[in-house]
Amino acid sequence: MTTLLRLHDYPLSGNCFKVRQLLAWLAVPYEAVPVDFYPGRAHKSAAFLAQLNPLGQIPVIEDEGFVLRDAQAILVYLASRHDAQRRWYPDDPRLRGQVAMWLATADEITRTASAARLHDALGYRHLDIEACRAGARAVFRVLDDHLAEQASAGLRWLAAAAEPTIADLACFPYVALAGEGGISLDEFPALRHWVWDFRHLPGFIGMSGIFPAGPA
Repeated sequence: MTTLLRLHDYPLSGNCFKVRQLLAWLAVPYEAVPVDFYPGRAHKSAAFLAQLNPLGQIPVIEDEGFVLRDAQAILVYLASRHDAQRRWYPDDPRLRGQVAMWLATADEITRTASAARLHDALGYRHLDIEACRAGARAVFRVLDDHLAEQASAGLRWLAAAAEPTIADLACFPYVALAGEGGISLDEFPALRHWVWDFRHLPGFIGMSGIFPAGPA
């Protein structure tokens, strides 16, 4: 009997959303294991730290005894294992390099925009909210400038591919949720257009605060 992949999940986590969305696009069945992130802080429990992630972060997956933490690493793993067409993680070395670059940028978005959201929405008052917002705006400027350049070359996505990759998925949620951290996207027109395009992808499932696009 095949064991379902297990995803240690919190519905309001943008990082967990990334994994849920890719699993949906790849049609991979899985078991969601709820983590009481807030207010329970189960991700900081001794058992979670010892058995799943010593950094006390979600998401984590278990796949036939293989445990993997970090949202971006999980995206690479799932795309490498389950995407036979290599759409989401292309084989081309230059595209892979670009994807890796934007996966690193996704970590910076988590450090800034996600942290601002934690401060405002979940009461993480120890965070320096102004530093988080300033950092988010700086990385959003990089994204917006890049996407504007891509558009001038007839491209829509972060990597120079005809279709979105895991680079776009990795960067998407905390950009789309930026308003929940008090960060407006008004000054980033290319970024807003990219969010709109991403939400309109077939099979987009969304999450609280990021709803699938309605019918045209």
